[in-house]
Amino acid sequence: MPRRHPARSRLHFAILAGLGAAAVLPAAAQTAPAAEPAVTTLDVVKVTARKREETLQDVPVAVTALTADQLDKLAIKDLGDLQGQVPNLTIYAARGSNTTLTTFIRGVGQADPLWGVDPGVGIYFDDVYIARPQGALLDVYDVQRVEVLRGPQGTLYGKNTIGGAVKYVSKPLPQQTEGQVTLAVGNYGQVNAKGAVGTAVNDGQFRFRIAGASLNRDGYGKNLTDGSPVSDQATTSGRVSLGWFPTGSTFSAQVSADRTRDNSHMRGFQRLNVNPSDPAKTPPTAGRYDIASGMPNANYTNSEGESLTLNWGASADWSLKYILAHRASDTDTSIDFDGLPAKIADVRAEYHDSSQSHELQAIYEGQNHSGVIGLYYFDGRAGGTVRNNFFNLLFGTTNGTVFTKGKAIYGDWSWRLTPQFAISAGLRYTDESKRARVLNLGFPNANFGPTPISVAADFDKTRSVTNTSPRLSLEYKASDAVKLYTTASRGFKSGGYNIRAQAVAVPRSAEPFQDEKLDSLEFGAKMVFDEGRLELNTALFHNKYKNVQLSVFTSYIGANGQPAFFGDFTNAGKATINGAELEFVWRPTTAWRLSGNLAALNAKYDEYLDGGVNVASQKKFSNTPKFQAGLNIEHEAKLAVGTLRSRLGVTHRTKVYPTTDLAESLAQDAYTLVNAGLIWEKDSKLSFFLQGSNLTNKAYKTDGYNIAALGVLDAFYGAPRTVTIGGTLKF
Repeated sequence: MPRRHPARSRLHFAILAGLGAAAVLPAAAQTAPAAEPAVTTLDVVKVTARKREETLQDVPVAVTALTADQLDKLAIKDLGDLQGQVPNLTIYAARGSNTTLTTFIRGVGQADPLWGVDPGVGIYFDDVYIARPQGALLDVYDVQRVEVLRGPQGTLYGKNTIGGAVKYVSKPLPQQTEGQVTLAVGNYGQVNAKGAVGTAVNDGQFRFRIAGASLNRDGYGKNLTDGSPVSDQATTSGRVSLGWFPTGSTFSAQVSADRTRDNSHMRGFQRLNVNPSDPAKTPPTAGRYDIASGMPNANYTNSEGESLTLNWGASADWSLKYILAHRASDTDTSIDFDGLPAKIADVRAEYHDSSQSHELQAIYEGQNHSGVIGLYYFDGRAGGTVRNNFFNLLFGTTNGTVFTKGKAIYGDWSWRLTPQFAISAGLRYTDESKRARVLNLGFPNANFGPTPISVAADFDKTRSVTNTSPRLSLEYKASDAVKLYTTASRGFKSGGYNIRAQAVAVPRSAEPFQDEKLDSLEFGAKMVFDEGRLELNTALFHNKYKNVQLSVFTSYIGANGQPAFFGDFTNAGKATINGAELEFVWRPTTAWRLSGNLAALNAKYDEYLDGGVNVASQKKFSNTPKFQAGLNIEHEAKLAVGTLRSRLGVTHRTKVYPTTDLAESLAQDAYTLVNAGLIWEKDSKLSFFLQGSNLTNKAYKTDGYNIAALGVLDAFYGAPRTVTIGGTLKF
């Protein structure tokens, strides 16, 4: 049990009392009775879901857009906090890391972060694709908005957006001096600082912006072996952007560079069993985060990126855009599967990746039709070394590098046929090659040297694939308030090679797994009622999913005649996913704002071949709750000095299986989280906030390990109750 600190407990009580008062403060905040405030309409939100600027209510795409103001009110600290705010989105930090991202949209994604395996949801930072999940759990600072596109985005965004895409859009370069600083403290020793400043010179021709964040927090738990923290945060991030906007010209050039250093420790977890190989027969842990690892408590990730963006307005209708980008990340992490001092399942992993991309877009904005035509090129490499020590008897390494080269041409066009009818169509052709160089070795000792004693896999193979992903959408404006659309689209996720292959014992493990393909049919409606105060967006979808890629464990008999296993990859077969989504924003008065979402999902395997036998009826989708809901109630009260904004938020999810083995011990039953916040704005420049998350301190599992051969059964949990108090100064 964590130690109690009386002073800290009193502080927690005071903060929670303040959050609980959020529901009653609005009524008491008025210094005198006032007439019902005048009603205003909702703000218009612009998005670039189709790589051209459109309003959220006009674009025929299931997309959620959260502006900077909304992200602040909802206390969104990183992309993982989007869960509950977006229909059918599951997003969280992966098992062993604080910054490795696991993302599923509408039941489609990928939970295995190893190189050679691609994600199923694309993450984009200022239009640049982040190819690997390491370092992709972006902290939210100096952001203009975040867009979440649901459903396959294969036409405009290409491979690995089979489930959808998450777009992080940073603030644009300013035309005058501006900036802001945010300081915050909270429980678990949280101390955060975020800031940004920008300016323009020479009549706005040259623009500059620098932003940074220092995010620090003590651990939710401890490594009981040495007392060091686990599930803590020590992240520093920075971004610099420069722009040239010559006077009298439609040309502009922007350069951006970002760096993130995460020096956090290992993530803590709860051991759910007594490991049979533990000499001390240590009982299961009672806490959610404490471990007793004998490994070095290290888990760092460094990520960086640079980009050059050129824009040129070639005419009144045509514009050209070119994006050159480079991204890279390095991760060095300890993965103690058993969480014990004994060397039972100790893994040390290093990941390295780098990529370069080029994209050229020609964008047309006409009176009755508009669209984009583009060329795309990607050149990336990802690799590393994983050192496995099992029972301090078996020592092996997983080594390899995957080289990926891809090129694509795409187009997406919309035609307004009549004032009521519009049609849009798109097509993307992709040609990709993926080369895997794999060398997996066995060693006689824990030093992994000097000479290997066995070779588990040694191959150098290349696979090439082409894909054509079409999209067709019909739009009908039933009235000024109701817009209907139907869309047929296709997405794909490229196949690859299993870097963990045991090719000598299981030869087929050196063969490639196949591309995923998903065909989607979606019916949607975007509606505005109550004189512009209520927005209601709905979507119904039917997806046919083929060659579902799954990370599994495969057993085999080793050369010594003893049972063994390895991390395998398989294509499950076929599946059908049906679902419905509802999003709404309603502002009945200037004082009140209600927003929320409802989502239902029915994902079932039609074919799942295991040893030639169809076991589809026994299988379930992981990371896919059947029902999700979220509600935010916000109130704004004018005070004698400034404005008080209060919020109460509730999210709910039904039962989830986080792992493909569907272990009931790791499954998370239905649960509800409660959040709340207060923001006092003295004026447009100075504000103070009090935010609380998971106020009921609900224990909920997000992931886990179930490896029977190693006696491992671990559960990873989401964050406990956290409270934060701070202030923001804008200038």
